[in-house]
Amino acid sequence: MRFIDEASISISGGHGGPGCVSFRRETFVPRGGPDGGDGGAGGDVIFTATAQLSTLHDFRYKRIYKAGSGEHGSGANKAGKDGADINIRVPLGTLIKDAETGEVLVDFTEEGQTWVACEGGRGGKGNAHFTTSTFQAPKFAQPGEEGQDKKIKLELKLIADVGIIGFPNAGKSTLISRVSAAKPKIADYPFTTLTPNLGVVAMGDEDVFVVADIPGLVEGAHTGKGLGIQFLKHIERTRLFVHLLDGASIFEGDSDKPGEILVSRYQTIRNELGLFNEALLHKPEITVINKADLFEKDEQTFEKARTMLRQSLNSTRGTPPVGKEPYLISGVSGQGIQELLSVILLSLKEIKGQKR
Repeated sequence: MRFIDEASISISGGHGGPGCVSFRRETFVPRGGPDGGDGGAGGDVIFTATAQLSTLHDFRYKRIYKAGSGEHGSGANKAGKDGADINIRVPLGTLIKDAETGEVLVDFTEEGQTWVACEGGRGGKGNAHFTTSTFQAPKFAQPGEEGQDKKIKLELKLIADVGIIGFPNAGKSTLISRVSAAKPKIADYPFTTLTPNLGVVAMGDEDVFVVADIPGLVEGAHTGKGLGIQFLKHIERTRLFVHLLDGASIFEGDSDKPGEILVSRYQTIRNELGLFNEALLHKPEITVINKADLFEKDEQTFEKARTMLRQSLNSTRGTPPVGKEPYLISGVSGQGIQELLSVILLSLKEIKGQKR
């Protein structure tokens, strides 16, 4: 199924049913009075968040949603039946905005969260409602009210604890396939991943977190280059970044400066994050160098590159490296992955503890 993360739709509450003009007429009952019933209320348009959906795919084909209208009132003081509500399910992480103003109307962040987007119109009063001691034969009734209507934009932002970011072909898909049951497409060419992938990492019975593999970013991503801002927004909700760097770049470029390309790519991604949303630069981050299996025969070159990157972390982020950062892993062999997961879990616990 194609990943759809934006959609524009029109929604309308049901119209209220009109009231009835009716007079009681029964054999041997003199002076029968008004007995017109009220119209039924129109149905509401209700949105509900669910973790069972992961895209806005359903809204690609259906763009108009209207709740049921109330039925007419009838004689003998019978009220019309209320119109049926329409319940629209959306994935967790969905933002609903006013299509014209861009105002955020609701942000679905919890399972089962509901929002009444459009209320149905009230049913009209029948003529029995207007009878008084001095006005005993009203020959009119109210029409039903129209339901509310809106044009809205739905925008999905994935909810994950950890976002794996980095250049194309850094090994993000391989890593998420190693640590979770997610099965992303993996190949040796840029932009293999065309949609975000979510994976659940379980470390024991209680320690569970969600990881998102964000499609590769490149210089100019904040302006739409590469896969651009289409997926940058999906990292805004994550608590922690794992910035994955391609270790193969250490052997590219000037041999006297083996970490030059590594540092350049790290700074490029950081720059793109800041240009898209400056708040992203203040999120906790763990830097990781992938493809450790390439360094077994040249550890000296790797250490030079690692030292250069550690210096860059301090100057670029404004905070010194944490622990053994940058951590060294191999997505292919599994080297260093358990240690990385332990560091991620500890960091998440610290972040959650700070927000209490």
